[in-house]
Amino acid sequence: MSPAPDGRPIFLEIADRIADDILVGLYAEETQVPSTTELSVHYRINPATAGKALNRLVDDGIVYKRRGLGMFVVTGAPEALRARRRAAFTDEYVRPFLAEGARLGLTLEEILDLIRKDQR
Repeated sequence: MSPAPDGRPIFLEIADRIADDILVGLYAEETQVPSTTELSVHYRINPATAGKALNRLVDDGIVYKRRGLGMFVVTGAPEALRARRRAAFTDEYVRPFLAEGARLGLTLEEILDLIRKDQR
């Protein structure tokens, strides 16, 4: 696996993919996620890199380790991920979008009209 197009480290890309899979229900709460070995074989990466991805999810409170069994999805992880991503969406997309609209002299109603037209 090569680095992500945006230059992010591979372990972050893998952690995000697992988080995406949790968010869409591929890995339900309290179910096991792929092991370090499975990830390293699948993505053809060093096991340490795969472990770093899983540890990132542990640090984020998305998965937890059951000694001798592997990593499992935390109860409430999908909701936590959704809340974090909504906040990030606001910071990364909505605020800059509204600021650009203001620079262009668009009112909030004109911006909403543009969004509604694009939804059709």
